[in-house]
Amino acid sequence: MGVSLAERLREDSEESEDELVVFEEDEIEIVREGEYVVVGGGDGGEVEEEEEDEEEGGEHEECGCGGEDDRAGELLCFLMKLQATAMESLGGGHEVAGEEDVEFDPKLYVDLPLKGSLQVTAAAFQALPRGTAGFVEPDTLKEFLKEYFYEAGSDLVPYTPSDHVANPEGFLPRVQNAAARAWGLKVHSLWPSLTRLVSPEVERQPDRHTLLPLQHPFVVPGERFREVYYWDSYWVIRGLLASKMTETAAGMVDNFLGIVDTHGFIPNGSRTYYENRSQPPFLGRMVRAVFFATGDLSLANRALPLLLEEYKFWTRDPYQVVVRDVQGREHKLSRYSALWDKPRPECSTIDKSIAGGFSKSKKKQIFRNIATAAESGWDFSSRWMGDGETLSSMKTASIIPVDLNAFLLQMECDIAFFARAVNNDKLFKHFTWAAEARRRAFDAILWNESMGQWLDYWLPLQKPADARKNVYSWDSSMSNRNIYASNFVPLWCSIFQPGDSRIDQVVEALSSSDLVQPGGIATSLKETGQQWDFPNAWAPLQHMIIEGLVMSGSRKAIAMAQTISHSWLRSNYMSFQRTGHMVEKYDARYCGKVGGGGEYTIQTGFGWSNGVVLILLNDYGWPEDLPLDCGYAT
Repeated sequence: MGVSLAERLREDSEESEDELVVFEEDEIEIVREGEYVVVGGGDGGEVEEEEEDEEEGGEHEECGCGGEDDRAGELLCFLMKLQATAMESLGGGHEVAGEEDVEFDPKLYVDLPLKGSLQVTAAAFQALPRGTAGFVEPDTLKEFLKEYFYEAGSDLVPYTPSDHVANPEGFLPRVQNAAARAWGLKVHSLWPSLTRLVSPEVERQPDRHTLLPLQHPFVVPGERFREVYYWDSYWVIRGLLASKMTETAAGMVDNFLGIVDTHGFIPNGSRTYYENRSQPPFLGRMVRAVFFATGDLSLANRALPLLLEEYKFWTRDPYQVVVRDVQGREHKLSRYSALWDKPRPECSTIDKSIAGGFSKSKKKQIFRNIATAAESGWDFSSRWMGDGETLSSMKTASIIPVDLNAFLLQMECDIAFFARAVNNDKLFKHFTWAAEARRRAFDAILWNESMGQWLDYWLPLQKPADARKNVYSWDSSMSNRNIYASNFVPLWCSIFQPGDSRIDQVVEALSSSDLVQPGGIATSLKETGQQWDFPNAWAPLQHMIIEGLVMSGSRKAIAMAQTISHSWLRSNYMSFQRTGHMVEKYDARYCGKVGGGGEYTIQTGFGWSNGVVLILLNDYGWPEDLPLDCGYAT
């Protein structure tokens, strides 16, 4: 009898998690000014491991800044010191720079724009009178904040999109119900309140802002999320297209293409402190959505080399690993792996609390896995926890996630699509082959026949299978057999060819999983108090699974998609009627109840929730005689 996943995890050694892996040279060479060329893979090489320094690092090491020549890093280090002082001095329930916090939010302090130079501000901060252990009196700190900082978010200018009209022509053509249409128009009316333009001051004086400059207006999620976020923006863009706001949607895509051109990847969000990690890769999906809406072939030509650049990011060290299946065949799959082993700047006070009491080396592992969980978009969830309960046990960087690899499969299909659109046959064939190779990897490593779904795979923590350090041998006991909504995301990502007999098997697995609740699809079945666990339900998961079920072509799948879609829309509608707000997450157990849990209070706005409502109403409509109230069967 095999050893269970839980038992294997208890055998973890700290050393194994930090092992570096070796990757083959990139197979794609990007020629910006001409042809996109596919070249052969190079020889694998050894990656030299560095001995861990057990000595206590200085403040720059803890902050992650690069010294005096790194002005963005210097600013971030200073703001993190300010954040720590504010936590000690003010705690919760205070007013800072005109904002009232019900709870202490560390992110606020790294978002504060400076009124003057960092040198002058830091000197004034250092000169503040301090009591025992450096404590600053609350009133003193409040006065300092008002004198030396603008309000968080003041470097973003509210913007009314020129393509937003109150009642767009052709809006929600499949909605026949008057109440549903009126609600759809109210959700549509929220876009201007969430649209921002970066102040010119950010580009003129970057050393006073953690915000990144962006050329075009964009939609923010809402409230504490003052900047643009990567994967959120896919559903925002789809929602904007449903609202006939093609110009705004195209501008957001252009912003992201510019970020890839500058950074080589897309950070978690448009702040300097997010540059240590990405988020689930959706750029290809965004480009394709706008391309279908506009037919703009120049977008395909402009985007293709940048999509290749992002693809390289996700398929190189340390993201890509190789797993050898039971037949000895090797498969390339990717994981999340934030390039960070320190507290997240926007949540450093929280992260330090999670890692308190552990050794220096263990703290680095904890910080890396926390940042990696943030990169996954699922921050936080029992999905990443070794013991299923505590944040300090997370092993996110040692997991091959089902959904990430589904997104990469979709990216390969999107690149192949655009290669064909610009008549690059060689690139089209290469990425068609790459998508087929990833489908085979799904079948061999992630598919579970008895459960009828795909499962995350935890990399074995023994020494690598052979001298090539990125190769791991598949072990069935390392598949995470817990049920998560992510197990069904591959339905959305071109995983099955038409007529695949497993479609009905997956539909049955979802139907019997207990994930499908009165208010939508629950994120997991485990209640931990974390926001990406039961009972929370999130808009992107609803959309991907609903659309995946519909695309499968199965009658049973389409009927289930309709049931879930109606449950989700009703829950959003009833919550909106009661509160006047759209929120980031809902409680799957009940129709019309908002979600909770996690490291901050429930946020209103809300970008991707608005987008998914408009997508579902636009694509699937709402019958005239079907009430939107809770309690009605579909």
